Parts: sequence; structure tokens; C-alpha cells
Amino acid sequence: MPSRLTFSEPGDPLVVLRMEEFSLPEPQQKEVLVEMKMAPINPVDINMIQGIYPIKIDVPGFEGVARVIKLGSCVEKLRLGDHVVPLSPIGTWRTHLVIPEKILFKVPKMMGYIEASTMIANPSTMYRLLKDFVSVQAGDTVIQNGANSSCGVFAIQLCRHWGINTVNIVRNRPNIEVLKTFLKSLGATYVFTEDEFAKIDIFKQGTLKRPLLALNCVGGRSATNLIRHLAFEGVMVTYGGMSMEPVSVSTSALISRGIRLEGFNLLPWSVNEKNNVERTKMYRDLISMILDGSLRMPPHVLVKFENYKDALIDVVSKGGMVGKKYLFDFRSYSSKI
Repeated sequence: MPSRLTFSEPGDPLVVLRMEEFSLPEPQQKEVLVEMKMAPINPVDINMIQGIYPIKIDVPGFEGVARVIKLGSCVEKLRLGDHVVPLSPIGTWRTHLVIPEKILFKVPKMMGYIEASTMIANPSTMYRLLKDFVSVQAGDTVIQNGANSSCGVFAIQLCRHWGINTVNIVRNRPNIEVLKTFLKSLGATYVFTEDEFAKIDIFKQGTLKRPLLALNCVGGRSATNLIRHLAFEGVMVTYGGMSMEPVSVSTSALISRGIRLEGFNLLPWSVNEKNNVERTKMYRDLISMILDGSLRMPPHVLVKFENYKDALIDVVSKGGMVGKKYLFDFRSYSSKI
């Protein structure tokens, strides 16, 4: 029988989530039946379960990769055995599901399950942040905090691919030099701890251009430090708030330096049909970079789906997802249902 994780009321994922068997409907004319192969645990998934994120679903899971195992009578583009990723939050934390063809994107079979299952959220977010808010060209500088997060790791690699310098801020920790070495191996130009960065101004030396773009996923003092280094009319885009502290900006930064503050949420952008052409181009770009080795996945942990509690215990702990991504592995489940 197919299995899924579900919840009835929002709350602590370790308390409200339960695994249950369920019956699958037959795919209708323009639907397909898929078997999930992998699905990551993202912060947005945890927020949905907690009731923080304003989307109401009973099965979590924003992204993942699946294999098509049955076709509706009027399916036009997909074929049996195709590998697909969903473009909308349809609840991927389940072994099988019936889904409309129109919200699936076909990916190459040569693409690994890990790469395909994590392509939609983090790489796409950073792609949009680097493309949509200010014109950043080769030789320019981008600055970011939370640089060792999954999003931060992708930002470093995308910037390297496009010839953009990056200044990357991380929290201090044991073995900090190991982390710095890892981020530099991905293409980071500079890596500093929050304390180191608060005491220096590398841009005064003229080694790098002042950044036109800052990427903020922390908030609080960390965000303020990013703002003070931005170039005239620079932009800071906030896409997360790990510190749970507000973003503060001086009046002079807004009036005298023309600094602009923006926010970004990938989901509304993704489901807006006006973005369909650009969305397809973005996915093709990302797939190309993954296949040629330009874009590597962040450190990850595979967890068998039936052991979901083990993953959640780690994820909901303080800093549990920082520096690595947990993925549910469904490959031990058979397509015979």
C-alpha cells in the first residue's frame, strides 16, 4: 500500500506528523501516477507543518523527484518511465501520488535523484535573486550572510559560473577553517565570520568593487552589516530570517545612499503563469550546470522514508539544517501498488 506523512492540525512536526497508508485514485485524463524517488526536507516544509507559512496542506513536501508509472488517457508530453519534478507544492512526502501533467517538469534520466529532487527550491531561489533585482555582471561583487546554508552554497557556485565575486559571511563555529576551505573550493572569493566581518572593511582597500547586491537570510545585526557595505543605490534582498530578528536600516542609507530593500518568496513567482517562459529557461540553465558539474549539491543526508522521525529530530534541533540537507529516500518502495 502507498504511504504518506500527514497531519490534521499545525504544530510540532515530531508531535503532529503521522505515517499512514492510503488508497490511490486512478489518474484521470490529463493526470499521471508517479512513484516518488527522493524528497528533501526544506525550512518551508517545517514552517507549513508549524502553521507559520500561509499555505494549508495535509501532506508536506515542497519538492522532490518521481518516476512516471501510469498515464491518463489524454496525457500529451510525458511517457512511462519519465523522471519528473513538481512545480507546485503538492505534498511530496509520500511514496506515490496522482498529479496533473501540467504541473510536472521532465528532467533528464542521467540527472541524479539527489540533484533533481533539490533543484526547484534552493538553486531556483538564488538564480532569481541574482537575476531579478539589480544587474550584476562579471567582475561585480555580491555579498551574503548564511553563506553555508543550502541557498548560500548555490549562490557561491552560480556567481563563480557567471564570473561574479562573492563575499560570504558565516557564524563562527568549531573547525571554522574547514568550512572556509569548503566554501572557497566552491568558488567563494572571501569567507568571514560575523565577528571578523564586523571589524573590517575589505572594500576600502579597492581589491573588490563594493557590492551592488546583498543576499540576506539572517536578519538582525547581520543584515545591518551587509547594508553598510553596499555600493551607492545597492539592493539588499531578504529571503529568510534565521535569527528571528527584524531588519534595521539607517535613514541615511535610504536617503543619502539610495539603498533599496526588497523581499523574495519563490513560490508566488513559480506559480505565476506570466513567468512560465523564464521559469523554463531557468530550469534548463540549472540542469545544464548540474550535468556539466558547474553546480554541486550541498552536503546531504539520506534517510529511509519509514525512518522519518530520525530526520525530523535532527532537522528541528537548533541549527539542524545549517550546512546540510536531509532527503527522504523512497527507493526501497516498489512500484507494484
